[in-house]
Amino acid sequence: MIWLVVGLVLFLGIHSVRIAAPAFRQAQIDARGLNTWKGMYSLAAIIGFIILVWGYGIARQDPVVFWVAPAWMSHVVALLMLPAMILLVASQVPAGRIKAAVKHPMLLAVKIWALAHLLVNGDLASLLLFGGFLAWAVVDRISEKKRLRAGLTSNPVAGPVKWDIIALVGGLVVYVLFVAGLHEWLMGVPPIIGM
Repeated sequence: MIWLVVGLVLFLGIHSVRIAAPAFRQAQIDARGLNTWKGMYSLAAIIGFIILVWGYGIARQDPVVFWVAPAWMSHVVALLMLPAMILLVASQVPAGRIKAAVKHPMLLAVKIWALAHLLVNGDLASLLLFGGFLAWAVVDRISEKKRLRAGLTSNPVAGPVKWDIIALVGGLVVYVLFVAGLHEWLMGVPPIIGM
């Protein structure tokens, strides 16, 4: 369990620098340059991600279980994951109507993903992992709103509908890949019970 916590602290910690220590972040960019900051940020995020995945795998071998979800709940999760995948893809392309309406599609995708997985995973490691990501996404969204009010950032402006079509098609493709076997291959469990 300790490795999961270390990985979460490192991964979510580096993703929280802009929230908790914006002056430190800016000082690093000013002193080292934006590309060096991005390199350090990426390295810390990758190391944190590897440690949290490894720690989660270890923690799942001897789980502390609080509840077991009914089998039908996996269908609810499957339904929730479709918009999460579309939002994830929308966050990676220029703004169309979806990105402009949602404002921060990556954060909403993380919230939906985390909440959906909390519905079917009642063990301590999952509560730490998915609960940690959910809490981080909520705090980050609040922080984004504060930066917006302070004039430090702006919301995306709606662009061509082609980006919405790319987000919808791309999200659907990613979703189908996960349902068809990618989730089981990566995580060791099918996304829908009975598949």
